[in-house]
Amino acid sequence: MLYYNSEIDRKYPKLIDYFKRGINDEDKNISHCLLFWGSDITSQCELALEIARILNCSKDGSMDCDCLNCRWVKEQTHPAVKIYTRLDFKEADSAEDGETAKGKKNININQAKAIINELSVTSDYHRVYIFCDRDDDGNLKPLNRLNFPEATSNALLKTFEEPPADTTFIFLTKDRTDIISTVVSRAQSFFVPSALENDYSYDLVESVVKDYWRIDRQQILEFEANFYKLALDNEPKIIFEQFQNYMLTVVKSNPDNKHLFYKLIQDISYVEDAKRQISLTPAMNLQAVVENLCFKIIL
Repeated sequence: MLYYNSEIDRKYPKLIDYFKRGINDEDKNISHCLLFWGSDITSQCELALEIARILNCSKDGSMDCDCLNCRWVKEQTHPAVKIYTRLDFKEADSAEDGETAKGKKNININQAKAIINELSVTSDYHRVYIFCDRDDDGNLKPLNRLNFPEATSNALLKTFEEPPADTTFIFLTKDRTDIISTVVSRAQSFFVPSALENDYSYDLVESVVKDYWRIDRQQILEFEANFYKLALDNEPKIIFEQFQNYMLTVVKSNPDNKHLFYKLIQDISYVEDAKRQISLTPAMNLQAVVENLCFKIIL
């Protein structure tokens, strides 16, 4: 679970000062759509919660305020401050979707409709909806075009553009290009720096996976053997994550190649499934997981 960070004003003094001045302005001079980007999603969420607290504070917005709204936000029980991920609002999914919460790969259109319906009801508070992702263990993850797909984004565009009064949307992502441009264009973007050292390299896998989509099916067994050796000689999760890093790098380097874009986005989801499979208890056979993955991604 994410806990409210009471030191957030010391962590990001300039950003906090900017938002305080905007919120305290007579016209509440901050955008109703905010996009935070950078490698530290936890800090982004902490910042978003602080903005939600200031927007709802019934006193002066100070960090030590003990008004009911501030206590609710700090305890993450405020009825109008919500974190939306693919794992939330399972009840909004139709039964025919056949998805369990853990099986969901994205924030879907049914969730979008549930959000729109919820916003049609008036509220006594300033609603703040924070969009990000979680893994199956509850850890916060960034938005991307896989977990926040274009169809869902488009279903919410009008709401993002013309929200009800006293409503703020906040998107958390690693890179602005990971969200469709029509959403980015409606948001005020802020880079949130991090002291964390994140590894987005793919040096361990590049020699094996480079241009893998061009591999002929007759070479699939060789590719599978090489990839399996990588996973066997290293921590499998790291190999799968580096493979995803490589795919994301290719996606960003080829923005106009729609065929490759959609293939890579689908393949990223296949690798994510493989990561889940090897984390099962008892663990699935690594060779079987690699074989299944390779036959899915090689055309």
